[in-house]
Amino acid sequence: MKTLNLGTRVVLITGLSIIISVSLILSIAYNRLLHDFEEVLSERQTLQAKAMASKVNEALSIRLNALGAFANTLTDGHDLLPLEQLNLLLGRQPALGRLFAGDLLIFDNNSVAIAQNHFVANRIGTSYADRAHFKRAITSHEPVVSRPVMGRRTGLPLLSFLAPIRSDEGDLLGFAGGTIDLSKQGILPDDLNPEPGTLLKVIDTGHFLQVDALQPGEPSPELPAPGEDRLIDAALSGVNAGVLTDSAGKRWVYATQHLSRLGWLFVSAAPYERATQPAQAWFQSFLWASAAAMLPLLIMAYLLTRAATRHLTNMSDKILNMAADTTFSQRLRVGGTTETRNLAQAFNLLMDEREALDELKTQFVSNVSHELRTPLTSINGSLKLLNSGAIGALPDKAKSLTKVALRNGEHLQTLITELLDFDKAVAGKLSIQASTVQASKAIQEACEANQAMADQYQITLTPESTENLSVHADPARLQQILNNLISNAIKYSPNAGLVSVKAESNAPGYVRITVVDQGDGVPKHFSPNLFQRFAQAELGSSRAKSGTGLGLAICKELATLMGGKVGYFYQNGAHFWLDLPTANHPSESHHEST
Repeated sequence: MKTLNLGTRVVLITGLSIIISVSLILSIAYNRLLHDFEEVLSERQTLQAKAMASKVNEALSIRLNALGAFANTLTDGHDLLPLEQLNLLLGRQPALGRLFAGDLLIFDNNSVAIAQNHFVANRIGTSYADRAHFKRAITSHEPVVSRPVMGRRTGLPLLSFLAPIRSDEGDLLGFAGGTIDLSKQGILPDDLNPEPGTLLKVIDTGHFLQVDALQPGEPSPELPAPGEDRLIDAALSGVNAGVLTDSAGKRWVYATQHLSRLGWLFVSAAPYERATQPAQAWFQSFLWASAAAMLPLLIMAYLLTRAATRHLTNMSDKILNMAADTTFSQRLRVGGTTETRNLAQAFNLLMDEREALDELKTQFVSNVSHELRTPLTSINGSLKLLNSGAIGALPDKAKSLTKVALRNGEHLQTLITELLDFDKAVAGKLSIQASTVQASKAIQEACEANQAMADQYQITLTPESTENLSVHADPARLQQILNNLISNAIKYSPNAGLVSVKAESNAPGYVRITVVDQGDGVPKHFSPNLFQRFAQAELGSSRAKSGTGLGLAICKELATLMGGKVGYFYQNGAHFWLDLPTANHPSESHHEST
């Protein structure tokens, strides 16, 4: 999995920090704004409930004042007027009758009804002294309005108004009274819901009735059972304002106002969307403004980060080149920040030590190879004489041991030759005697030379028929390259596998010779190091131990000296290819192969 570089990480961290910070600010601001709008909406509902309660209270006061003015006309200063005059006065109160729906009464000082403007059977002569509001009026000598009482005959809620009739000396002579049947004539304003979409309910907490739901001629509606109307439940909970969710999942902001005079509770509620909609509108505008502000910040962070990490990027590229190419010798420029300067100095020091170590290793290998080559040549020569019988026949067992020693001696001499050849190639001292070589002939000779090895590994080695192509190359060095590639293909092919060698025209002026096997190929992670010296993909295996890891590196150097190039790809088997210039284009530089 590809990892992100330092510059990208810093940009991402900076960008994410900006985005997260702005998001937190937006979230906090939105929640605070939503809370403020919620409070404003709650305050509006409180004001609406108070306004409605105030209107009702004002209607009560108007009726009490009018009834009080009427009460002042019912005395001569010392006693109540005669009954005939009282009835006459009751009949001449159209305005007062409209306020009380025509239901006016006069009571004596014992709270007994003595006159009425609207006939109701059995009402005259009835004592109402047991009613709570009569008791209060008798005690206070002040106008009184009762809390809703249930009518004795109708069973419907009534409001009773009393105004004391006093003599000039202040003695209580009786009461002027008026009643309102709430099921017929309410005192609630007609515009009970002044704002569309809002709710306003009036609850009689004494009788648990919903006053605004009263209908003429209908029984008094009881409040819904607990849980059926969550707005009423919230209002009766004692919490004056808040937010609730009804049974349909809709949220409401509500507020209550209690009118103690009647024991009524006014409840005003508005949809919660009225708080969220303006908050969301503000949030969207602020979001766009924040995005517009963040964009230049992100661009600035990117530019500053790229400028700060440019030196590190260059250094990492050169370090990767050093790791991939053993011949890389370029030094880093010491500059930039303290950290980058220290890193450049450390890298340059490492390159110095690496080159010194490579030089020491090269000299050691060269010296050892030269020192071993001469005695090994004598040993192999002696073993050949023994094996040929030039000094006499050897016993079978001794002859078998001599063959084993000669085979390993020749193998060791081949390894030493490879080491010396690679040393010469790197130093530029390896000589090349280029001439025109038939590609098909070179392939045939290489296959014949490796046939014995192919038989040993049970591999079918096939030189494919090719065009009449010729290359400009050193015949011996070409054979050395082909032998190396073919022997590797044989070693890494599965049992009973097939190894084929073919030549074909490639880019103009070049011939490509390809060795194809049916093995698993080279691991992807090892491909960049495939043609480096001492590199082996299967370290620790028996196959890895059978070579020095110089074969492909020598092939690369020899191909370069002959104006060619080597490479590898995998496609249903490993494909090692060698590009060489044709005989007609010996001096052209090599093309970029794919």
